[in-house]
Formats: sequence, C-alpha cells, structure tokens
Amino acid sequence: MRIKTVGLITYQYPHLKTEQVLQRLLNSDFEFRMYALPFTPRKPRETLIRHRPEQSDAVAPEVMAKKHNIPYIQCANDKDIDDSCDIYLILGAGILSAECIKGKRIINCHPGIIPACRGLDSFKWAIYEMKPLGVTLHYIDAEPDAGQIIYVVPTNVYITDSLTTLARRHYENEIECLSRFYEFLDRPQNPFFNIEKGEPKKRMPLEIERELVRRFSEYIERYGK
Repeated sequence: MRIKTVGLITYQYPHLKTEQVLQRLLNSDFEFRMYALPFTPRKPRETLIRHRPEQSDAVAPEVMAKKHNIPYIQCANDKDIDDSCDIYLILGAGILSAECIKGKRIINCHPGIIPACRGLDSFKWAIYEMKPLGVTLHYIDAEPDAGQIIYVVPTNVYITDSLTTLARRHYENEIECLSRFYEFLDRPQNPFFNIEKGEPKKRMPLEIERELVRRFSEYIERYGK
C-alpha cells in the first residue's frame, strides 16, 4: 500500500500520545497534515489504578506542527477533516461521525484485543475478566472498536509484574504499534482471530477496581509465563 500523506487527528490541547507518536514518525518519508479537534476535559474521578500517563503533560500539537512545518488545521468538529490524505491516524479523538468516516481510511490503535475488549478502560476490563492483554490496530467504521483488524500485538505479562509495570508496558505497546502502522499494513496478523466478542464497556467503577486488584495475582498466574 503506497502512502504519501498521513493525516494526524488530535486535540487542540497538549496531548502526550500525539507527542509520542509524532516524535517516532518524524524520521519517516511521509508528509503530514494535523487536524486538531476541540477538547473537553473529563470530570475528575477517583480511581485506584492509573493505567495511562497523564496525557496533558505534553507539548501542544500546534507547537509541534509549527516546529516541523506540518500544516495545522484547527477544526470546529470532525466534519472539518478533509479528504486530502491517503490515510489518517487517530492520536486523540472521541467517536467520529459517519460523515467524517465516509470515504476515508482511518486507523486507530485500541488498547485491547477486539472484539473481546471494546470501549473504555480496556486494560482494566481485560484483567478483571481474565482475558488476554494486547493492542489492536484497526480501521474505523460506524461501530466502536469493531472495524477491520490490521494487526494485534499481545502485551507481554511477566510473573513479577505489578499493575503499575504491566500498565506501563501495555501503554508503550499501544504507542509502538501506532507508530509502526505502515509496517503492519502489508502483513496483517491476528493471533486472536477466533476470540469471543465482548460488549463495549464504560469506565470501570471503583468497587470493581477493588475486585480487580484482588484478582491480579490470579491473572499473573494465568498469563505470566
């Protein structure tokens, strides 16, 4: 698949995942266009497990675009994302509209193995439900976390892992997979092609997180080999 121009879909706000992926792509031969969507901070909520780094602890996408001479398109909504790119990467976005998706090849990296782990807090839900852990590079379609799978990369689990070390490795796996999207397009791989489909999840409630912590040793016994 020949790709010349890559559209980077992100937020009008400092965003760590955007910074990390773009830094890894800068040495490639692609041309980039950055599409920045409005950002609405989530309400603070109590959690036991911080499974991702603080995303706002980053350089603003507009600053990065300016330094690296990347066209920066500030969008009022996702309908402002044009059709000028060969492929698009979701670095930061909510659910995209059908109008935005139509006619575009848009790639997302979901931090769970789809279709088993869909929706939010996939890292936590996979452990709680004793499902294998991994990330899925896939095309976006109308149904959340259900588009055509390009590549699935398992997250290694070790017998000495804590929730903190495993969460860090899982997040790094997501960044690495999305940064190397072009390597995977021509050699798709899904070792979990027959995995059972799960329902989309919402944020994990605190009482279930407490049970997850109690179950973690069992998860390590099962997968930390």
